[in-house]
Amino acid sequence: MLKKPSTLSVLLSLVPFTAMCFTVSLWDRVEPTVLGLPFNLAWILFWLVLTPGIMWTVYGIERRR
Repeated sequence: MLKKPSTLSVLLSLVPFTAMCFTVSLWDRVEPTVLGLPFNLAWILFWLVLTPGIMWTVYGIERRR
């Protein structure tokens, strides 16, 4: 029997999705550069690195339940 995920887990899981899909108008620019990369590429790479950490946290929350 599967349990429903906690509200905190669902909200944490939505953070990367929201940051990548619904904030495009905020980060869709080339300038400034971050570590030599255009800002939009740096934003995508930031979330690409941060997402597994968030999902690991969600896994830990759900595992304790």
